[in-house]
Amino acid sequence: MPIKIQESDFDVSAEILALRKDDPRVGAVVSFLGTVRDMNDGSQVKGMTLEHYPGMTEKALQEILDQAKSRWDIYQTLVIHRVGPLLTEDQIVLVAVTSAHRGEAFSACEFIMDYLKTAAPFWKKEDTPEGARWVDARVTDEVALSKWKK
Repeated sequence: MPIKIQESDFDVSAEILALRKDDPRVGAVVSFLGTVRDMNDGSQVKGMTLEHYPGMTEKALQEILDQAKSRWDIYQTLVIHRVGPLLTEDQIVLVAVTSAHRGEAFSACEFIMDYLKTAAPFWKKEDTPEGARWVDARVTDEVALSKWKK
């Protein structure tokens, strides 16, 4: 269950290929790729900076992946999350899940992303024409997360 926190970009295809390599049980791979968009909350975004707390971040992500593994019949998970300065269209995050069937992989991937957006210790600062601003989790992200809390 790889977790990678890094400043450098990544190759989605190579990462997914490595995740499922040599595992003939895999019948489904579901992934999510998040990128930096040019608009947020009605303002143009020129770029962003992502910060994290080393050690604490990896531990929190491992707890999320362990929860996913305990809820669904999945084989492997991957989370790559970039930190540092990013520009519009840059890749930010990749979440990938392998399983025998798509339903388990889709649910686990969505669960992991919902937790990443709200509970993972990352801090995001957007660069806008009005200046830099810190970004909080959206209400819609909190609502999405609430469906997993049982």
